[in-house]
Parts: sequence; structure tokens; C-alpha cells
Amino acid sequence: MLEDSEYILNKARSYCAYQERCISEVVGKLREWKLGQKRVENIIELLIKDDYLNEERFARSFAGGKFRINHWGKTKIIYELEKRQIPDLIIQIGLEEINEEEYKDSLRDLLQRKNRELSEPDLFKRIQKLTAYGIQRGFHYSLIKETIGKLKMKEVSNLKLKP
Repeated sequence: MLEDSEYILNKARSYCAYQERCISEVVGKLREWKLGQKRVENIIELLIKDDYLNEERFARSFAGGKFRINHWGKTKIIYELEKRQIPDLIIQIGLEEINEEEYKDSLRDLLQRKNRELSEPDLFKRIQKLTAYGIQRGFHYSLIKETIGKLKMKEVSNLKLKP
């Protein structure tokens, strides 16, 4: 068990400075360190006051990073932020990091890339697989349907099938 309050606070600061964190992640880490509820609350309060913890900044960083690096859709990003107990208003602020045109382009690129990987000759099954892939990546069904509809039939049917 960690004893020294200043040591624990500095360790918590380092944990938050390493990358953006949300309150629930820091609370989890502090509980791993076997701290009592009152000490956890005091440390969280100090981290917020000193701007080591900022849920809005976390949501923006998380949403932007998961979209640009992992190519996640908004549905998956929202789900993951809700899992971290981020309030809905802050989630919406975080999603503002995602440019709508980039978002649509990203989905189109993902579906085109996946389409090239598929060896399914049946057009209906191919579209089903592309739709399922888009949903699994966290994109909304209506946007997936619209994007697949805009792809040229030749791109969707992909005559170059793998042997």
C-alpha cells in the first residue's frame, strides 16, 4: 500500500500527464493503489483543479484519435465514451473533432478496402458483409447503406475474386 500523500499525488499527476485520462480511469488506478474513497475524491479534485484531468479535453482527444488512427465510427466512439462514464454533453463536444466530410470519406475508404479483400461472388452477400463490417467499425447503418449505394456496381461486385 502506498503511504505518502505527496508521492501518490505526484504519481497520479504523472499518470495523467502521460496521456489524456478520464475521471473513471484515474479512479480505477487510484483504487488499484488501495486508496480509500475519501483520498480518491481529494486526489481527483486536485487533479481537476490543476488541469491534469479535463473530461472535455479527454473526449476530444479520444474521439479524434479513435477516428483518425483506428478508423472507428461515431457509434463505437460514443459507446466507449459512455463506458468511461463521460456525460452525453461532453461526448457531443468530443465528436465535434470529427469532420463530417473526412468521416464519410473514411467510411468509403474502409468499405472499398474491405471489398477488395472479400472473395464472395454473390452481390447480395457481399453487400451484407460490407454492411456488417461497417457496423462493426461503429458506423451508422443508414450512412453505410448510403455509402454502398454510391459505390459503383463494379466496385461492389469486384470481379477480381481471390482463388
